[in-house]
This record gives sequence, structure tokens and C-alpha cells, in this order.
Amino acid sequence: MSLRHLSLIAAVVLLAACSPVTQENFAKLQAGMSRAEVEKLLGKPGECAGALGMSSCTWGQKNRFISVQFAGDKVMMFSGQGLK
Repeated sequence: MSLRHLSLIAAVVLLAACSPVTQENFAKLQAGMSRAEVEKLLGKPGECAGALGMSSCTWGQKNRFISVQFAGDKVMMFSGQGLK
């Protein structure tokens, strides 16, 4: 395996290890937090959708994610899957 391939693999592993999508960060979420507080903890979401003042945002990937539902600017509910 070339040095270039090893560098790429190391970078991917390092980025995965630095992900804010963890059980520790999930435990810090609380109903009533503002969206800004959630984004400070988890970073910008990968995906958001909503209507009529309600929105749902997701951080992470298909098998490992945190999903937060907002009413206006406040957390109403949240869930996670595959967290370690």
C-alpha cells in the first residue's frame, strides 16, 4: 500500500474519531435548549427539514446519528442511534 493510501486512511480514521456525534454529547442535550446551543455542541447539521415553525435536524450518518426536533428555536425531542 502506498504512502498516499495510508495517509488517506489515517485522515478518515482521525475525522471519525473527532465526530461530535457521541453518546457523551447526546447526554448533554436537553429539552428547551436553543438551536444555537445544539449547534455549538454538535456543529452544523447535515440535514434539516421543516414547516410551520417545526423542524427536524440530523447530525451524523445513516447508522450513527443524532436527530433533534425543534419547535421554533427550542428543542422539543431528540433521539440517537449507533452512538458510542
